[in-house]
Amino acid sequence: MLKKTMKTAVLSIAMSVMLAGGATMVNAQNTTNNASLIDAVKKHDKAGVEALIKSKASLEQRDRSGATPLLIATHENDVDIARMLIQAGADVNAKDGIQDSPYLYAGARGHLEILKMTLEHGADLKSVNRYGGTALIPACERGHVETVKTLLEAGVDVDHINNLGWTALLETVILGDGSKKYVEITKLLLDHGADASIKDKKGMTALDHAKNRGQKNVAAVLEKHSK
Repeated sequence: MLKKTMKTAVLSIAMSVMLAGGATMVNAQNTTNNASLIDAVKKHDKAGVEALIKSKASLEQRDRSGATPLLIATHENDVDIARMLIQAGADVNAKDGIQDSPYLYAGARGHLEILKMTLEHGADLKSVNRYGGTALIPACERGHVETVKTLLEAGVDVDHINNLGWTALLETVILGDGSKKYVEITKLLLDHGADASIKDKKGMTALDHAKNRGQKNVAAVLEKHSK
């Protein structure tokens, strides 16, 4: 009887060890699949990404910075892989540790094709970055004319004010250089209803800044608009 009891106990322990080992193997497999998707995206491996999507690898796993596979593809402006991930259901609004999302990053960097895809798949137009700005504000700052046009047509708030107290129009003048692309962006913003009378935290309007910075062409557009 004692031998039978001991044998049963040994078998029970062995089974527990095997089950625990199996669970570890499953977890390891899941981790491997997830890591492989990030690796495949970073290597621009379209075939690998496609295979992992079909094997149901997580689309929303994160790397150490908190970036999802889609955000990584957006960093690289890898349109084909971004399309694959978005069509598979990847979240275009998922943010990393510094509050960037595929939508926000594509807008800020002028990655127009990816931006348009995010807009077609539920991009949150009210989403803001770590500076409290919408995608429109950094797009204006960097002079991405077509991106600005796309965001305005999508309905982004033209007069949203970020943590610095700047609208897209103010940022266009303050951080732009007054060149042709910034003149065009200024016109686009005004044509879409931007309020040129809004002042920054120092009480200065976009026109005030344009004059102070010697941006004559931008100032001329603003003065014409104010008449």
